Amino acid sequence: MEQVCGMNIYIGNLNFEVNDAALQQHFSSFGEVTSARVIVDRYTGRSRGFGFVEMSSAADGQKAIDELNSKEFRGRVLTVNEAKPREAGAGRPATQ
Repeated sequence: MEQVCGMNIYIGNLNFEVNDAALQQHFSSFGEVTSARVIVDRYTGRSRGFGFVEMSSAADGQKAIDELNSKEFRGRVLTVNEAKPREAGAGRPATQ
């Protein structure tokens, strides 16, 4: 039996006032959101302006990407695309 996989989505250029609940609500109209996280600075606790949403269905995730990328949300134009897997030594950009 084929396993149905979800999709992890990167959301950039978030308004600094957006929290996890607002992000989840914004994406929930496209399908089941299994998690929504706004990334915060570990020292200040302030949003870093990006986050991740995990959708239970890859098809729903793709629909959300198609509908929300380059669209305005709370005064900012979002960058929405499929998240790339974390590399070993995450926290530093990978060099190529």
